[in-house]
Amino acid sequence: MLYVVIGYLWAAILLYLLLGGADFGAGIIELFTSRKNRSRTRKTLYHAIGPIWEANHMWLIITVVILFVGFPVIYTTMSTYLHIPLALMLLGIIARGTAFTFRHYDAVRDDMQVLYNRIFMYSSFVTPLFLGIIAGSAVSGYIDTQAGDFLHAYVFSWLHGFSISVGLFTVAICGYLAAIYLIGETHDPDEKLRFIRKAQLFTGVAIGMGGLVFLTAWVEGIPLTEWVFGNVPGIIGFSAATLSLIFLWYYLRAGKPVIIRLLAGFQVTMILLITTYRHFPDIVLLKNGDTLSLLAHQGQAKTIESLGIALLAGSIFILPALFYLLYSFQKEEAHG
Repeated sequence: MLYVVIGYLWAAILLYLLLGGADFGAGIIELFTSRKNRSRTRKTLYHAIGPIWEANHMWLIITVVILFVGFPVIYTTMSTYLHIPLALMLLGIIARGTAFTFRHYDAVRDDMQVLYNRIFMYSSFVTPLFLGIIAGSAVSGYIDTQAGDFLHAYVFSWLHGFSISVGLFTVAICGYLAAIYLIGETHDPDEKLRFIRKAQLFTGVAIGMGGLVFLTAWVEGIPLTEWVFGNVPGIIGFSAATLSLIFLWYYLRAGKPVIIRLLAGFQVTMILLITTYRHFPDIVLLKNGDTLSLLAHQGQAKTIESLGIALLAGSIFILPALFYLLYSFQKEEAHG
């Protein structure tokens, strides 16, 4: 049952990247859109993320619950030593959701709409930035549980080049996913072409930020290159992601939205796989070589068993409801 729980943890993280990431990416796309085109972009992203923008955070909640219930030592360590980026990420989620609601449903159209728009766009950038910083910090080896002062314990654990570069890479991935997804959400040829160009732009940015991640890892002595290229699954995953990028660019020009969405999702899956496979089951790498493992730091056996059963049972209710939510909006659009 332990591996069932771990499987759900990994799947929840992946789905939050794929769905929540594209959700954040919609705001990032809007942020990097010219003022004259923002209203058109805003209309398209409302159509795209409206059905599931609240449901996306379900995957983050599942991740937190699994760590809290099944791996309390890991949860406690991360929430203690990374509480600053965690708090900033959560504030970003709250600010973004609030701004999205008020700018869409506020009955009065006044200058507050400008404020709502800015909060939505900037929090869409800040939230995945700190999400990536947290992920980078967890495997950076900078978390020092023996630190004797505030800065080394709670600031330098995440404020360094590698974690920040991972945060920027996460932002680029979110913008890339959103641009790919939005291509299929408009029937206007000019809008479709605009999102294709955005997808091409963010592809280049993501590649550049990925290079920055490897560079900062090398400078700071983090064996990222060995994690990715030091094993057969890593090499296969990297090669498959690179090859799929070639196919994606081909189908991007051919205007095949379903295929390019599947390819983009496959690429993000490969990225998560190759960056987690090498040091599994270690999920947090601490300073001085200590680690927190999903196998060694699990909760009580009865707790893991109950958690696994709850996750399996919950899937029976949650997944069909989520699919029906998407189906309902698509059906409404078809009749509209």
